[in-house]
Amino acid sequence: MKAVQIVALTGPDSALALVDVPEPDASHMLTPGEGVLVEVHAAGVSFPEVLQSRGEYQLKPPLPFIPGSEVAGVVRSAPPDSELSEGDRVAAFCALGGFAETAVAPAFFTFALSPALDFAQGAGLILNYHTAYFALVLRGALKEGESVLIHGAAGGVGTAAIQVAGALGARTIALVSTEAKQRVAEEAGAHAVVRIGEGWKDEVKEISGGGVDVVLDPVGGDRFTDSLRSLREDGRLVVVGFTGGSIPEVKVNRLLLGNTSVVGAGWGAYVMGKPELNREIGAAVNRMVDAGAIRPIVGERFPLERAGDALRAIDERRATGKIVLDVRPG
Repeated sequence: MKAVQIVALTGPDSALALVDVPEPDASHMLTPGEGVLVEVHAAGVSFPEVLQSRGEYQLKPPLPFIPGSEVAGVVRSAPPDSELSEGDRVAAFCALGGFAETAVAPAFFTFALSPALDFAQGAGLILNYHTAYFALVLRGALKEGESVLIHGAAGGVGTAAIQVAGALGARTIALVSTEAKQRVAEEAGAHAVVRIGEGWKDEVKEISGGGVDVVLDPVGGDRFTDSLRSLREDGRLVVVGFTGGSIPEVKVNRLLLGNTSVVGAGWGAYVMGKPELNREIGAAVNRMVDAGAIRPIVGERFPLERAGDALRAIDERRATGKIVLDVRPG
């Protein structure tokens, strides 16, 4: 099969190579047991693959290896107890091996793909939307009627958070840096959009009537203190990642004086060993899809052989929505 491997830890410009390799069998995955063999039609591209191309991600397989954590496609084979059958359209999280014509994923990380979504949308469903649900509901305790400020709101996690929060009955305020990204956040369904610049915190507080209940932050960096200041009493700042490149520090006196909290939301490590929880999140997300509240925003699309260009789009912070590889176009 055709696949893209990371062959050196030199970054998106030179780390990747298009190769011919044997197809995997159903036991080739990170969790024990038989997996679901998926004929990949589209593969999602995310920030972890950028880090992997430099050897900076926590998951460090020996070289060479096939990156790619999430795919959408058609089931070729599945364990008999998986409720999946050959020919089913699915979205799947494989952790590794997604940048290929065939991939293997655990049955508990493989979900029927709604007829309302195409394969490109399916390739943007699990990592971003499961992360958003986990961060907002299980870690941020977001409730109907509350308000949430979303950083990086035009990116994959950001657009997912807008839609998940909206489905939960929350008011969403998107924080973006450009007019183009504002249009993406609006397309995702944000109730209000604020442009980054001097005074964005004050604008957020005005829109929210004194402060938001939850801040979702996949960016980190120098906005962190103003994010804390954007919270109302009992507010929660949920840390999802650090795509901005720097890890901020918390002065805990701000938490004490504001009666606020900072919560970590590390989705992957938490759910990987909890199959039932993962199925619950998957079922909740699929109900939102069926209700019409979730429609993944697909950004640039690249053929498999241009995976390096896809990583560069993320690395250079040009990406809006979900970057996707069209593994089997059409």
